[in-house]
Amino acid sequence: MAQSYKPWDARLAAIVVAPLRGSGVTPNHLTTLRLIVGVIGAALFAQGGADDIAALIIVVSNFLDHTDGELARLSGQASKFGHNYDLAADGLVTVGLFFCIGIGLATSLGSGALWLGALAGISVAGIFQLRNNVERQYGKAATAQPKLGGVEAEDILYGLPLVTLANGLEWFLIAAAIGAPIALAASAAQYIALEKRV
Repeated sequence: MAQSYKPWDARLAAIVVAPLRGSGVTPNHLTTLRLIVGVIGAALFAQGGADDIAALIIVVSNFLDHTDGELARLSGQASKFGHNYDLAADGLVTVGLFFCIGIGLATSLGSGALWLGALAGISVAGIFQLRNNVERQYGKAATAQPKLGGVEAEDILYGLPLVTLANGLEWFLIAAAIGAPIALAASAAQYIALEKRV
């Protein structure tokens, strides 16, 4: 992938992990770190009361998501297991995040928050599954996300600290519960279109 087409966070991740080449740190170590950090951030959202800290931890986890792939490319350690492990970690953290936000907001929004979190989380899980199917059948290029100035759709999570500081987590969850099913429908339409071309 040409440097100019890489998202900004992937470019930064490549710089950060460059000193790790030959250090004994593997891409799978970084995937595990991303998974642990992401689960901690999601769990803090579920507990409520520490949303600002949880949001910062999710930002770190989101950035760490790019470090494993960049180290794999720089060090020639790419593997099918590592790729699948990365996808599983991404899915667990992102899906869990929405479920946990719903749990944490149940005290202020009632049981509706649980349903909103579940709807967003299940939709995101569906998107991950469809994108994984597309990648397996049609290659990584077919799963390319739209970018604007080096920013991808998933980069919205970098704004999570601003959401929590503005006390807008309820609106974020509502927006996710609306937007994620729409994105799932768009992903399904893309998949169907690709299947019809074959």
